[in-house]
Amino acid sequence: MEDLDTPRCVTGADQQIQAQLLACGLSWDEEVTWQSERQAGYQKAFEKLNSIQLMYPCTCSRQTIASTLSQMGIQTPRNQEMVYPASCRPEQFITYSAEDLKNTKLTWRLALPPDCNMTFVDEALGKQSQQLNTQVGDFVIRRNDGLFTYQLAVVVDDAQQSITHIVRGEDLLSNTGRQIYLQYVLGLPTPQYLHLPLVLEEHGEKLSKQTLATPIQTQNAKAALAELRKAAKHLGLGQLPDGENITIAEWLLAATHAWKA
Repeated sequence: MEDLDTPRCVTGADQQIQAQLLACGLSWDEEVTWQSERQAGYQKAFEKLNSIQLMYPCTCSRQTIASTLSQMGIQTPRNQEMVYPASCRPEQFITYSAEDLKNTKLTWRLALPPDCNMTFVDEALGKQSQQLNTQVGDFVIRRNDGLFTYQLAVVVDDAQQSITHIVRGEDLLSNTGRQIYLQYVLGLPTPQYLHLPLVLEEHGEKLSKQTLATPIQTQNAKAALAELRKAAKHLGLGQLPDGENITIAEWLLAATHAWKA
């Protein structure tokens, strides 16, 4: 359960997610874990990056970064991340003291090498390439409130759980290059990735709580199966059973065969 950003976590949301998955016939093989309980693993990875001198502290606010980019004639399109202009990047990298690392008022960034171009083959979208220096810049691995970032946490989580395949939405495609680079410098394996098309609303925005999207209906088996059928249609899965007497388990088995085909 990705609950790193504790100030934004809604109480009970994790239990609701699990209940909805179970209602759709989707269960898990091992015990559920929460990122908020896995800080020691993230801290260990953070300290390793420090020991190999690949990170540095940053005091830039978002406003400062935006102002610097504007002065450079760079405008960031709406809903896109600002490329960090390396304002705080030192000329030489060092190993910081334990006392330095305890300073939670600093943002910590990963220092990228020159020409850091990451390529991978997506199982759905084919060959992908991302130039991290020009498209992202030195990215944050720990925020100035002391919270580790999604990028670092999921890399550590995937390795710890021996994840071999990651299936997620296309909105996370731009994160993959950063995660693969982190896997490389931390000496962790790289899973296979498959990014799925998003479900969009009428204005082209993805369905989410930010856009006040209607939650899926899982109050009974009939409603849950209807939601699963919507998902299958969106993914282009055809020739699935549509009778009213089909069980969720039977339908999921048919959908699995259709997906593999």
